[in-house]
Amino acid sequence: MQFGIIGSGSWGTALAKMLTDNGNSINWCVRSSEILNHIKKRYHNPNYLTSVAFNTKLLSLFTEPGELIANSDHVVIVTPSAYTTSLFNRITARELAGKNIISAVKGMIPQHNLLLNEFLKNKYRFNIENYFTIMGPCHAEEVAAERLSYLTFSGVNISTAKLIAGNFSTPYINTIINNDIYGVQYAAILKNIYAVASGIAHGRGYGDNFLSVLISNAADEMAGFLRKVGIRNIKVGVHKAAKLNERKSPNYAASVYLGDLLVTCYSPFSRNRTFGSMIGKGYSVSSAQIEMKMVAEGYNASKSIHNINKEVLAEMPIANTVYEILWKKLPVNRGLKKIEDCLV
Repeated sequence: MQFGIIGSGSWGTALAKMLTDNGNSINWCVRSSEILNHIKKRYHNPNYLTSVAFNTKLLSLFTEPGELIANSDHVVIVTPSAYTTSLFNRITARELAGKNIISAVKGMIPQHNLLLNEFLKNKYRFNIENYFTIMGPCHAEEVAAERLSYLTFSGVNISTAKLIAGNFSTPYINTIINNDIYGVQYAAILKNIYAVASGIAHGRGYGDNFLSVLISNAADEMAGFLRKVGIRNIKVGVHKAAKLNERKSPNYAASVYLGDLLVTCYSPFSRNRTFGSMIGKGYSVSSAQIEMKMVAEGYNASKSIHNINKEVLAEMPIANTVYEILWKKLPVNRGLKKIEDCLV
């Protein structure tokens, strides 16, 4: 298995660490020749997770995605969703033939309101059998510190998903397998929107008592949307029979659904929570984006989900209010009052 990673942000760097910690030689496409040369000379990414030192003998570095794809069997996409279209505009269907795509993109393609697998199917007729996802409550900063984390690998082809996951499993990464490609991606997108809501409330001075109610209502709202789009494994406390000491079958309470929502809403490492907190403190959207220097996926996701929900018709007062604050300039105080009035 030859893995290639496209993306040199914090999460791309964390995934590169997991693979190389297992002794895998990897291909890695970084943003610029300056980053490439820095990693070769100084053994770390100059911009993200600078404490992570790489064995450069295990790295083949590229700046052109086409070259990386030609030399890789499994291509991990770790770019912000807003830049994914421009990435694939540089890649042909012929280059992707026979490759497995592994998405670590936690957002929708905002130009099309599509999940990455849907975008690839439309653009290349890409087979979902060759599509996999890496999702879960796993901050890059904790990976760098080697704090125990859980990642879920999803794919229609479960046997290949297990093989892929095995290459990321380390003493600090536990891996879980499921086949719910659509559910894990939608959950990853929605939790970013709700983390923005949590951040807005935090930035406005609301306390833990309110946040607990907000997040529990967000969890219910997310489950309602997932059910509306056809995701079935979302009943809490219901599992297929499992043998003693074996993992239960996944449901909505699993780490990749509810767990990721919780950590993204509460953690100081969450960029979406940070972005929301800045909005709550009075920053404009553009000012918060400039200050952060990182992409908060919840911003574009709020608009994409708003547009998708025109057909899905799920009850989403929290997500809709985040959309109105970020895109329609609804004053934060009025937005929070709308959220307060809908909580149970």
